[in-house]
Amino acid sequence: MTFGGQGPHPTWQPNGGQPPPPHPYMPPPYVPPPYRPPATSLWQRFREDEWPPLREVMRRIPLPGCVWVAILFCVWPALFLFICYPLARSARKKARRVFPANAHRRIQDPDVMRVQKFRAWIALAASFAILVAYGTEADWSEVQDQALFRLAVTPWLLLLTAPVVIAVLFRLAPAHARAGMRARVRPAVRLALRYFGAFTAVPILFAGVMFLSQALPDGALSTLLSFALLLPVLWVLFFVAFASSTVVRGAFNTAEIHAALPALLTGVLVWELAAINLATAGMPPGPPLLQICAVIGGPASVSAVARWEVVRLRRRYGVTLR
Repeated sequence: MTFGGQGPHPTWQPNGGQPPPPHPYMPPPYVPPPYRPPATSLWQRFREDEWPPLREVMRRIPLPGCVWVAILFCVWPALFLFICYPLARSARKKARRVFPANAHRRIQDPDVMRVQKFRAWIALAASFAILVAYGTEADWSEVQDQALFRLAVTPWLLLLTAPVVIAVLFRLAPAHARAGMRARVRPAVRLALRYFGAFTAVPILFAGVMFLSQALPDGALSTLLSFALLLPVLWVLFFVAFASSTVVRGAFNTAEIHAALPALLTGVLVWELAAINLATAGMPPGPPLLQICAVIGGPASVSAVARWEVVRLRRRYGVTLR
């Protein structure tokens, strides 16, 4: 029975209008904890596109503050490191933005990447075993020189090899596909011009800094000024060093022109580097049969993996050369 439009249940509350107290055995309401992202190690942070800040690196390394102060003020290479790390972090961030690390393959195949890494580790282990068994002190120093030589020569060799391989691909491609491939050549050319512009800027900037340093009068102020002028040169050098790994693997992002182009360039480039190493450094140490296997085995294995990648692209993804 209702009166004045009210429902059958009273709307007033006992205890002076207050809600009833909770039951003493009623559990409290569940409040979910705040979301916390999973903790990553310092090594994982260094593998990302952006390195952690210097403050976070110092906090992750288990050293008390007094030890950091002693390192900072008593060991001058540490002071140089504290200055170079922010420059390297900034240059690496810019290099990864201009030359993305994951853009060297249009089709990302995890099996191909796994086989390439396995082949690289096997080749590194074989080279190390040959040096340990038959190498001398001169051979170890020569390996270091050859590594720096490859780092300096490979981008220029790639610049000369890529147009030849691209021209062969244009010749093999049908006429209706050449217009689209020609339009995708321009971004790769712009990327190559950016890299080689930065590459050639390093010696030019360094020569300019040396010329200005000689023109300044001797003194502490001129030394500090010369060091300050070297910082931009150091930043460009870091930028080129971090960009070189992506440029060599991605071949200036030529996968946008043709998905099989990085594999073809790798197969050609590895034989050119083997011939240059043989002409400049000679045969590796060891017995004659082992020397021949070491010279031919590395390029042959790389070419085999590149051919397998091209066949896999044709069978699984429909990428053909013609």
